[in-house]
Amino acid sequence: MKFVNNIKHSRIKIFALGGLGENGKNMYVIEVNSKIFILDAGLKYPGEDLLGVDAVIPDFKYLVENKNRIVGLFLTHAHDDHMGAVPNLLKNINIPVYGTRLTMALVEDAMRDDGENIDDYQLKKIKSTNVLTFNDVQISFFSTTHSIPDSVGICLNTTDGAIVYTSDYTFEQNVENRYQTSYDQISDISRKGVLALLSESLSADKVGHTTGEARFVYELSEAISQAPGRVIVSVFSSDLQRIQKIINVANEHQRKIAIIGRKMQRIVDIAVKMGYLKFPTPGMLVNLKFIDEANDNNLPNLVVLATGERQEPFDAMIRMSRKLDRLIHIEATDTILIASPPIPGTEIKAARTIDIVYRTGASVITINKNYLPSSHASAEDIKLMINLLKPKYIIPVIGEYRHQYAQAKIAEQMGYDSEKIILLDNGMVVELDQGDLVNISNDIEVDQIMVDGLSVGEISNVVLKDRVMLSQDGILLAILTLDVKTKKIIAGPEIVSRGFIYVKDNEEIINHVQQTLINLVNEHSSNPRNTDMIKMKNEMREKIGRYLYKETKRKPIIMLIVNEL
Repeated sequence: MKFVNNIKHSRIKIFALGGLGENGKNMYVIEVNSKIFILDAGLKYPGEDLLGVDAVIPDFKYLVENKNRIVGLFLTHAHDDHMGAVPNLLKNINIPVYGTRLTMALVEDAMRDDGENIDDYQLKKIKSTNVLTFNDVQISFFSTTHSIPDSVGICLNTTDGAIVYTSDYTFEQNVENRYQTSYDQISDISRKGVLALLSESLSADKVGHTTGEARFVYELSEAISQAPGRVIVSVFSSDLQRIQKIINVANEHQRKIAIIGRKMQRIVDIAVKMGYLKFPTPGMLVNLKFIDEANDNNLPNLVVLATGERQEPFDAMIRMSRKLDRLIHIEATDTILIASPPIPGTEIKAARTIDIVYRTGASVITINKNYLPSSHASAEDIKLMINLLKPKYIIPVIGEYRHQYAQAKIAEQMGYDSEKIILLDNGMVVELDQGDLVNISNDIEVDQIMVDGLSVGEISNVVLKDRVMLSQDGILLAILTLDVKTKKIIAGPEIVSRGFIYVKDNEEIINHVQQTLINLVNEHSSNPRNTDMIKMKNEMREKIGRYLYKETKRKPIIMLIVNEL
């Protein structure tokens, strides 16, 4: 292996603010001689335990504190788990952002959607063939195969060798030109010498190569050719490659395309204008009107894409099944194709969705998940990347710890010593000096920031706990009014239950709660001047809570509204 022979060596730090031990929120930091290079800024979709939270993003505290040392943010592709946190980051620190044409177009769209003026920001478009020079560091790129066009890996060329970040990739061969991997660029990087490889891990536990979707295309074509009416396909909006295949098959069967999902409609509009998504026949894309007495959008030659991320395609299917969607109502003559396999955390929603769709009488076809491979490197793809680049150190990134561990075992099987394989958690810092590993520490404090509507980082664990309790056990509201002088009840108690019990069917429980409140008020008002309202309310909550749990085995949130007149 050849490394740059130069008197001046590089002091390098590598760490993650997100993306390790988790699926999403990818953000990696490379420091070369104190200059900071940020690779990706993604978000993570919340699990079911984070009720009401829209997204989870990395904590930018370290970057804000060291903003004067930041060279820029370099993006690999336009998926939310790699670029979804860009608007939030730029609101904290206005730094240069580099990305390919489609990636930057979707970043700009996200910024506008957040109400930002993109002219206020340093958004710079690059090509995969560009080389950017920042003093003693050169940044180059290499085209990769992923489910969205214009995807690249990133190479930081230092005086001690290259730091290569693959991001998401496969080595699938049967893809259009705009999805092709550039083996020439990867070979050029290898010839210069690779110090460290940050390779994705999400499918490292899957044997073989990640294959194409020929079987999916066949199943799709068969379903469309045999469908008597509309065909409705659930698909993830991030998978433009799969969406292009659906468009192509629909065109072969003289079908038109309609898209459900506001975000996807914007993505399609951008991708079509830029030439990354093609409709072979003019007028093939149909803009649906809202359903009313004169229009039901029930065109027999229509293929409808129900799109979104995570559970959103399933939500769309449920709305359409229950005739709550404004554009499409599923009928018995429709054919439903489930081409969005559930990802971790959405399995229950997916199963429930299919059950609800079956109730419509429509024909339901669930595409075998083996025919819908993820666009992530499997074990043999990772081996090929390692063999092509021949890095000195391997740092598995992107994925849960079990995925990182699986990649580490792959490297061991290929003959790498354990000290050359570096398994990290978010916040752990790798230090390299003169091309050698000198230290691994837990130097960076990392956290996750929850985004809830317009609130960013303002949601506490207490709020989340309350939301969980509300979702599971509901709320009981007690309202009463006291005389300000005597502290006696002059109105109420009125009891309101939401998501807990039905009041009319549980009069005995309601009456007991009311009597408990009356008794406690009478006890505490014997000496009106010394009535401790806080103590009285706490005792009310405690006694009512114990009684309700005894009777129902549930713990609703108990809210007391005590007015004084």
